[in-house]
Amino acid sequence: HHSHIGTEWIPQAGLSFHLPHTIELKASASKGFRYPTIREMYMFPSQNPGLLPERLMNYELSLLQNLLENRLILGVNLFRSAGDNMIQTIITNGKPLNVNTGKIDNAGLEMSVACRLNNRIYLTTNYSCLNMKYKITGAPEHKLYAGGSYTTRRWTFSTGVQFIRGLFTSTGQNPQKENFTLWNVRLNYKATNRLSFLLKSENLLNQK
Repeated sequence: HHSHIGTEWIPQAGLSFHLPHTIELKASASKGFRYPTIREMYMFPSQNPGLLPERLMNYELSLLQNLLENRLILGVNLFRSAGDNMIQTIITNGKPLNVNTGKIDNAGLEMSVACRLNNRIYLTTNYSCLNMKYKITGAPEHKLYAGGSYTTRRWTFSTGVQFIRGLFTSTGQNPQKENFTLWNVRLNYKATNRLSFLLKSENLLNQK
């Protein structure tokens, strides 16, 4: 219940089916609702006190399978999200302004593979494809990630590479898209049960 807009019902429901051969099937439907924050309405140059709340309906269907005594996990997820009044910061008259950009209608596919080779080596990869009927700033059409970790008694080394293709940096009459690749690494040392040291480096490929 909100003092400005009254009562808003936000339902969600889901089903999960455990099938033979360690297969799990899930289906869900949920409503999302978000009222503009104080920052978006009254703070900083992009403020806009006339913002309306965001509303979204999301539907998902996922399939998950565990193989090799749970050492290999495969996943596929289909989704669709439809909503309106999504809030974004848009350059208006040369200045940033928070505005309700209208409708959103996204559909996509996500796939993932995770494998634990042994007690020390863990590998994972995932891919997502997004189809946007109404283009959204900051949303990529394709995203691919591959990473892994190696663990000893006290040391853990992990690294991951993420490839982004078709990220919209601006929409409208002349939409702009960018592609880039990110590479991050982390090294963790467990000195005692209560003390650990972490060294990490991000964006090793110096992407802008």
